Amino acid sequence: MKNLPSIYASIILCLVLVGCSKNDDVTVLRIAHTVDVEHSTHKAIQHMAERLAFYSGNTMEIKIYPYSQLGGEREVLEQLQMGSLAMTQVSAATIEGFVPEMKLYAVPYLFRNREHKWKVLESDIGQELLDLTEKAHFVGLGYYDSGSRSFYMTEDRVESPADLVGRKIRVMQSQSSVKMVQSLGGAAAPISMGELYAALQQGVVDGAENNPPMFYLSHHYEISKYYVLDEHTSIPEVIIASKYIMSKLSEQQRTWLNMAVKDSVKVQRELWLALEQKSLTEVEKAGVEIIYPDKQPFIDALEPLYKSLEGTIISDYLERVNDMAVQGESNE
Repeated sequence: MKNLPSIYASIILCLVLVGCSKNDDVTVLRIAHTVDVEHSTHKAIQHMAERLAFYSGNTMEIKIYPYSQLGGEREVLEQLQMGSLAMTQVSAATIEGFVPEMKLYAVPYLFRNREHKWKVLESDIGQELLDLTEKAHFVGLGYYDSGSRSFYMTEDRVESPADLVGRKIRVMQSQSSVKMVQSLGGAAAPISMGELYAALQQGVVDGAENNPPMFYLSHHYEISKYYVLDEHTSIPEVIIASKYIMSKLSEQQRTWLNMAVKDSVKVQRELWLALEQKSLTEVEKAGVEIIYPDKQPFIDALEPLYKSLEGTIISDYLERVNDMAVQGESNE
């Protein structure tokens, strides 16, 4: 296909995507993601596929490509923009490279607790940020839970920011993540998830940061024997679609898809909580020391980062998120 003029290549890709493999009455949507098939996200997307088939009377089908088969998160997003892929699920931190307002979700200790997080995601704030993805040729459909991210280290116990000074920490390909680690005194190393196991094993990095299920399912616990539950960020996953492909669906088809996505969101939240607890239990059985540090020193060390956000594109959102937390506390 690389030898064809780009316009013909795009047409072929779109025909593969929304055309019919065996039955001309079936619309096939391809969805790719980067996680393991045992992950709650993959299982929720399978549920989405089942519900879409049910709602559409088997006239719509979702074909799933898990575990980075079609590339990493950024590559998959670029395929959505071109219309060669229908949907994906990616971290909001990855989308910030396309939609700067998504940097909001990468602010450390943004949410007071899980209840506050979902209150925000299900509010006008959450919907506004989903709507803003349209300017990058996406359609934001909803949020999946991704828990909280914490540090894990191969050889060093970490109980305070001082223990991170000079340590090389893998982060996502996100400027917000880089700045956070730098603010805590570490050296940030943006490395793809697929390369991280080897990087930890070979000592290219001293540690990384992620949520319990990813720490467990990636087998990074085999190398990293200290998991520091500082829970510095709670970045949601975003279910996102190609604006081009969505425009080719009928109104009824879009309604069915939105219904299926909503059903999958509910299932994924339940699956996530169970997987999170299982992951912590299993890594501890495998010999990982789970450390529960005092979070306040981490928050204090991030004060310059918070100051740098004043007057930025997300400052108004930060105020609104904080107001929602205050309101929630006053109602308790």
